[in-house]
Amino acid sequence: APLGFPPPPIPSTLNWRPPREDDPETRGAKSTMKSASATLRSTICGGVRARARAARQPSAEGCRRLAGAGPPGAGARSTGVVTRALACASAGSVCLFGFGGGKAQAKMADWPPEGNTFPLATFAAGCFWGVELRFQRVPGVQKTAVGYIQGEVDNPTYEMICSGMTGHTEAVQMTYDPSVVSFAELCDVFYAGHNPRQKNGQGGDIGTQYRSGIYVHDEEQRRVAEEKKAGVEGAVTEIETAATFWPAEVYHQQYLEKGGRFGSGQSAAKGCTDKIRCYG
Repeated sequence: APLGFPPPPIPSTLNWRPPREDDPETRGAKSTMKSASATLRSTICGGVRARARAARQPSAEGCRRLAGAGPPGAGARSTGVVTRALACASAGSVCLFGFGGGKAQAKMADWPPEGNTFPLATFAAGCFWGVELRFQRVPGVQKTAVGYIQGEVDNPTYEMICSGMTGHTEAVQMTYDPSVVSFAELCDVFYAGHNPRQKNGQGGDIGTQYRSGIYVHDEEQRRVAEEKKAGVEGAVTEIETAATFWPAEVYHQQYLEKGGRFGSGQSAAKGCTDKIRCYG
């Protein structure tokens, strides 16, 4: 309309208003959509993980089996997730930010150390590179290994873990001398070194493979772990009996001490307090 004249009336068919939150129809529609979304997620994840348990394959072939006949209604999302996992496994690349990795990385074979008489402790606190170095520096910690725990697939690879479909979390397992360092003190190091209030992630590393966890090897460790968690307000750390620990590829073992991504090794000396560069 020319300046100074009122605009023409809006046709009644366009007299739309946003739905009110307290409108029964709106609440009903939102409830239905939420239920449908939850059902779809359950179908996708449950179906893929069920096929993972059936496959029990530690290689790209295992991923191919995962990518077989999908659950009814899973659609493109399920296929896409598994296809990405397969692509990573086939390429042999490290999924984290797309960096690192070479083809056919060998698995660490000798763990726990032969003839070990020390107790085990197992912690998960995000990317295992920095977590391992932090524990390497603790007096009384004898040996460390990074690997995968609490998952549903035997002998997983790092690339499979990155898909988020195996249920594992990145973890550090260690042997320690209780006459030098107690399990309670190890829990203190664990809580001081990450954000236990962040669920399924640490900082920008997001996914169930980065969740916070203490995986206990006896009831005394469970008692201590529960007591320590209770003292950290808002902690979402899971405390479970340790399942099979699968050592990670040799490439990942003592990664930051050996140089990390940029070839600049960080000290693992006992008592060292140098700032840890988490990715090298």
